[in-house]
Amino acid sequence: MKRKLIAAIGVAGMLFSVAACGGDSGDGDKKAGADGYAGETLTVWVMDGSSPDQWQKDLTAEFEKKTKAKVKFEVQQWNGIQQKLTTSLSEENPPDVFEIGNTQTPAYAKTGGLADLADLKAEIGGEWTESLNESSVFEGKQYAAPWYFANRVVLYNKKVWADAGLKDTPKTRDEFYAALKTIGDKTDAEPIYLPGQNWYHFVGLVIGEGGELVKKDGDKYVSNLDDPKVAAAAETYKKFQALSKAPKDKDEATPQQGEVFADGKVGAFIGMGWEAGIAIEANPKIEKGIGYFTIPGATADKPEGVFLGGSNLAVAAGSKKQELAKEFLKIALSDKFEGQLAKLNGVIPNKESLQTNLKGNAPAEAAAPAAAVGGTTPLIPEWAAVENDPNPIKTYLTAVLNGKTPAEAAKQVEGEFNKRLSQQQ
Repeated sequence: MKRKLIAAIGVAGMLFSVAACGGDSGDGDKKAGADGYAGETLTVWVMDGSSPDQWQKDLTAEFEKKTKAKVKFEVQQWNGIQQKLTTSLSEENPPDVFEIGNTQTPAYAKTGGLADLADLKAEIGGEWTESLNESSVFEGKQYAAPWYFANRVVLYNKKVWADAGLKDTPKTRDEFYAALKTIGDKTDAEPIYLPGQNWYHFVGLVIGEGGELVKKDGDKYVSNLDDPKVAAAAETYKKFQALSKAPKDKDEATPQQGEVFADGKVGAFIGMGWEAGIAIEANPKIEKGIGYFTIPGATADKPEGVFLGGSNLAVAAGSKKQELAKEFLKIALSDKFEGQLAKLNGVIPNKESLQTNLKGNAPAEAAAPAAAVGGTTPLIPEWAAVENDPNPIKTYLTAVLNGKTPAEAAKQVEGEFNKRLSQQQ
C-alpha cells in the first residue's frame, strides 16, 4: 500500500477543468456554541494509503471531543480520482476537506474549486517549511495546506561499496562521482544504474541549479530548456549516466530499477525509498545490504535539489461547513497528528522540527535533509499537458545523452513543449 501511495505522489497531477463551485461559501456554517458543532458531520476524502487507521482513529476522537461534530473519512483510489474530484467539486455537496496532489493544486485553485485558507495559514502555518508550502499557494493566495511529502535518495549496495574499499558515504557531488568511479575501477559491479529518462531526478538537478523549466513570454509560458542553468543540470546528469549501463531512452520503471538493483551487481541507484521493497521482493537476501543517503549537492552544506512529491489538504469552496473544516485542519495539521503521520508512514512532515519523528526509518531520514531545498515541476495549470507521453523532457534528456548539446536538444523539443503549454485549459 505504501508503495502505491508514494509511487502515485511522485507523479505530477493531470490538468482538470473544475467548474466554479456554487452554493454557500461558509456564511451558513454553523458557528460553535456551547454544544460546539453538535449535529454536524464533516466529510473528508483521503487517498488509499495516505492515512493509517490509527491516525484516523486518534484524530476522529480528538476532533469529535473538541467540536462535538462527527467526521466521516472516505478513502479514495488514485485511479480516476481527477475526474471524480472535479465532478464532486462542481456539485452541491462536495467533500468538505480533501487530499490533493501538490502539483494538482494550481489547476483546482485557478478554476475556483478551493477555499482561501489565508486565515488558517496565519494561525497555524508560521513554521511550515517554505519549499513544502509553495504548492499550496496560487497567485499569492493560500488555497491549501501542506500535509506530507517524499523525495528521492541514493540507495546503495553496502557489499559493493565495501568491496571497492569505500567506508563512508559521500557528502558532495564530486565525492559521489569519485566513489562511483572507484566502484567501476575496483569491482565488476555497475557503479550506478541511471536510465536516461529518470526525468524527476533531472528536475531535482534543475532545482539544485536554481533553474526553471518554463519562463513567461508576454502573457504565456514557454520552454526554458535553453537556459544555462538547465543545461548545467543536463551536463551533470550526463556525467553520472555515463557510469551506467542503463538504456538512454528508458525511464526508471522500464524496467523497474529496483529489480535491476536486486541482482547485487549494481553499486547504487537514485529513487524513492519504497523502491527498496521492489528489490527485496525480487531478492529477499539483499534486504540487509541496502543503505541510503541523501543525494549530495555541489557543496557539503547543501543537499542536491530534489523533486518533492506529496499531498496537500484543501477545503472545497462549495462546502457549507467552512469553519468546521478549518477546525479539522487545525487538529490534523497539529504537531501531534502531523508527527504521528510522519512516524507511521515514513513521510516528510510539513515542519522541519517534526522530522525527529522519522528517527529509525533509514530511507526517510535520508530524504528529509533535502526537503528544504527541494521543489516541484512548474506550479502552473498549463504544466500538466507537458507530462503526457511522449514527454518532451524525456526526449530532451535522451538527445543530450546521445551527443546533442543541451542547446541543440532544447531546440529539438521546443516546438512540442510550447504547443503543450499553449493548450486551452
